[in-house]
Amino acid sequence: MLYLKAFHLTFMVMWFAGLFYIVRLFIYHAEAAQKEASTRGALQDQLSLMASRLWYIITWPGMVLTVAFGLALIYVRPDIMTEGWFHAKLLLLIFLIGYHFACGSILRKLTQNKLLMSSGRLRLLNEAPTVLLFAIVFLAVLKETMSLLPAMGGLLALMILLMAGIRFYKTVREKKAS
Repeated sequence: MLYLKAFHLTFMVMWFAGLFYIVRLFIYHAEAAQKEASTRGALQDQLSLMASRLWYIITWPGMVLTVAFGLALIYVRPDIMTEGWFHAKLLLLIFLIGYHFACGSILRKLTQNKLLMSSGRLRLLNEAPTVLLFAIVFLAVLKETMSLLPAMGGLLALMILLMAGIRFYKTVREKKAS
C-alpha cells in the first residue's frame, strides 16, 4: 500500500510539473508574437518544440500513471470509495483532467500557429492547477478533520491572493515596458 501511495504521489508531482510549465510555455509563445519578425519565428518554433516534448514526455505519462496508481490504491482499499472527502477529491480530479485536456487543445492550436489567447488570459489559466493542487492535497491529508467551510474559505483566500499577484505582476511589467 505504501509503495502504491509513493508512486501515486511521485507521478502526481510529475503531472503537476508538466501542467504548471506547459502554460508558461504558452505564455512565452503568446509574448513571442509581439517580437520582431526576425526573432518571432525562431522563438515560437523553439517554444512549440519544448511544449510538445514536455506534453508527451512528462505531462501525459504523469497523468496516466497518477490515475493508474490511484486506481490501484482503490483496488487495494475499496472502502475508501465510501468516504466523503474521497468523493470531493474525485470531483476535483475530474476538473483537473478537464484542465489537462484543455491544455492539450491549446497545444494543438499553438503548434498550428492558431493560438488566440493573450498572455494575460493564459496567466489566469496558469493558476487553476495551483488551486486544484491545494484542494486535492488538503483533502487527501486532512480527510475527515477538515470541515467544508474553512476549506472553502481557504481556497477562496488562495484564489484572491493569486489574482492579486497576477494584477501586481501585470502592473510591474507594464511599468518596465514604458
